[in-house]
Amino acid sequence: MSVLKKLYSRNFFILNLVLVGVLLGAGITYLGVSRGAGKLASSAATVRAETPSAPVPANLKAALDQAEAVQGAFRYVADKVQPSVVEINVVEKVQGQKANPQNQLPWRFFFNNPDDGSEQQSQPYTEKGLGSGIIVRKDGKSVYVLTNNHVAGSADEITVITNDEKEYKATLVGKDERKDIALVKFETDSQNIAVASLGDSSAMRVGDWAIAIGSPFGFVSSVTAGIVSAVNRSGGPDGNINDFIQTDASINKGNSGGALVNIHGEVIGVNTWIASQTGDSVGLGFAIPINNVKKAISDFIDKGKVEYGWMGVGLDVPDKATAEELGADPKKAVMAYSVYKASPADKGGVLASDVILKVNGEEIKGLEQLQRLVGDLPVGKAAAIDVLRGGKKVSLTVKIEVRKDSDALNDASFFPGVYVRSLKYEDLPKDKLPKGVKGVFVLSVASKSPGSIIGLKPQDIITEVNEKPISSVMEFYATLNDSSAKKVAFTVNREGETVSTLAYVKK
Repeated sequence: MSVLKKLYSRNFFILNLVLVGVLLGAGITYLGVSRGAGKLASSAATVRAETPSAPVPANLKAALDQAEAVQGAFRYVADKVQPSVVEINVVEKVQGQKANPQNQLPWRFFFNNPDDGSEQQSQPYTEKGLGSGIIVRKDGKSVYVLTNNHVAGSADEITVITNDEKEYKATLVGKDERKDIALVKFETDSQNIAVASLGDSSAMRVGDWAIAIGSPFGFVSSVTAGIVSAVNRSGGPDGNINDFIQTDASINKGNSGGALVNIHGEVIGVNTWIASQTGDSVGLGFAIPINNVKKAISDFIDKGKVEYGWMGVGLDVPDKATAEELGADPKKAVMAYSVYKASPADKGGVLASDVILKVNGEEIKGLEQLQRLVGDLPVGKAAAIDVLRGGKKVSLTVKIEVRKDSDALNDASFFPGVYVRSLKYEDLPKDKLPKGVKGVFVLSVASKSPGSIIGLKPQDIITEVNEKPISSVMEFYATLNDSSAKKVAFTVNREGETVSTLAYVKK
């Protein structure tokens, strides 16, 4: 029998009738039960509404009291800090092609102007941005707001919206790309301006409460809570020299420049970036410690810029093998691989290869920390610098000067202008190294530096300094820094050939 005939057979028709009957019966039964249950629920709800709250069990009362105390603390923090946190709207006039907003880096808390133009425009256009800021000072009618450089540093128009929804036109006071901070100012006769309390970020510990306040996606005065997930995080975007407080308090676009506060309502950080594949919060937010920017606030107001102290050294972190040849701890070694002639460091006796251990008694644990410490040293004051040289500790005194961009670019006085590695450096292609050759590997040579002028090139292997054979990084620098030598010349192995460089006369 065909399938079609089976569908029209008498037996199949009877079977269908039986199934329909069963389904109808089940449906009617379900409706009856549902209506009965609804009446019972309605009756029970009425009884519950008229019945006084049941007493809290004794074993839970203490826990509820503690929860309410924490809740009260969060309310206190919100009430105290929200008035001092503002929204910042900016407009930037951009010349060139308009970027695709989907290609923006996740720490960029800007929104492109949502117009209907094409993704690529070779003409001027405006870009709108959103961020947050912290009122850190009021001087007469002038109100100063701390934010991020990437929020307001390039803006042509700045509007500040305070917690009471009043709008003020603001101007840029100063900005600093190295720390990604900026200060803007607006004028008002209002007596209701709240200035934030700045705390001590160095006192924060992992596990401490952390509350973020800002305007994510334009939702003004949003408060999110979490904990301090980590401190002293490095590796921020765009060469930022800060260490960071990491928090799992939710931080999104628009929070940038806002406050990270402790449980006492004191600002301990400036929310700056997030680590995320999508650009949205995944519990990895980072804030600039407020101690890093306290001096900068005064510098902006008094001088219009951050005034950095300058020693005059080229700093880098040596690899494990190189650090060990210098007798240093590979986990926290920061080395002055070259020194600017006539700089504060040179005048104070710092030599190329010195591993910096302490600055004014504070132990050095990383490159960014050392850069911050030196940058924040008072200009004109002497700093105590402890270094490791040739395996021995040496104490020096360096008088700090103002850092000028011209100083950092004058490679002609950058001695030797060469950064070398141990031949045991793990990233060197060992199969391409000449067999039996001893010396040091030239990783880089600064343009126009003495090393470049006399003919050194990257990937050279320096085998002799002033005709003296060397077999380690320590021997290389010891011979290089020999004060009795009036000139310096090198013998190198270059692609298997022995080459002698010109001589550099020491000054």
